[in-house]
Amino acid sequence: MLLEVKGLSRSFGSVKGADGVDLAVERGEAVGIIGPNGAGKTTLFNLIAGNLQADAGTIRLNGLDVTHKPAHQRCVAGIGRAYQIPHPFENLTVFENLLVAAVHGHGAQVRDSVDFCAAILQDTGLMARANTPAGTLTLLERKRLEMARALATGPELLLLDEIAGGLTEGECQELVATIKGIRARGTTIVWIEHIVHALLAVVDRLVVLNFGRKIADGDPAEVMASAEVREIYTGIAA
Repeated sequence: MLLEVKGLSRSFGSVKGADGVDLAVERGEAVGIIGPNGAGKTTLFNLIAGNLQADAGTIRLNGLDVTHKPAHQRCVAGIGRAYQIPHPFENLTVFENLLVAAVHGHGAQVRDSVDFCAAILQDTGLMARANTPAGTLTLLERKRLEMARALATGPELLLLDEIAGGLTEGECQELVATIKGIRARGTTIVWIEHIVHALLAVVDRLVVLNFGRKIADGDPAEVMASAEVREIYTGIAA
């Protein structure tokens, strides 16, 4: 088991962002997480990545307890994250953005990272834009760069936080194809997304959160057919 989350809880005053969440992810697996706005999806990612500290519960990566480690140490340990809104170093080129991630997130030397970063550019469809300032990229290219920077940290676990948000249907399909390729190369993925059909094209398993609690976890088709899940999204009891 690559990732083991047990009893994870975090409150914001009277609001429970995570309420005793358990989540186990096997190496090589792709897991999708869905839920309405405010369900606790991003809170869960923030807890796993170290942007927030848990009130209770444990997080293990490769058997190592990272519950109380800061975000940068979790990154070095193997957790990479791509955010919904990309914030690259806009005055650096696409390639330079990856080098920064490799050196500071993976602990590599610049001279040892050139071929590694070039391969990531190829995998994410950015090779032709390698020497382009990141601030001039299109939204789809910025999304690709956001993933590429996360991959440059050498993650065993890649967290994708609504990476398809804001894209057209055609752009979304292009991004899904890229994510499938990344997954095929052995990267374990946990993906939060509101665009459910994009998730279903990639993931092996679907998890549903609501009010900070996990209410479903299993085969994507079965989860989507669940009466409880349909009620959450439609407000109509089955």
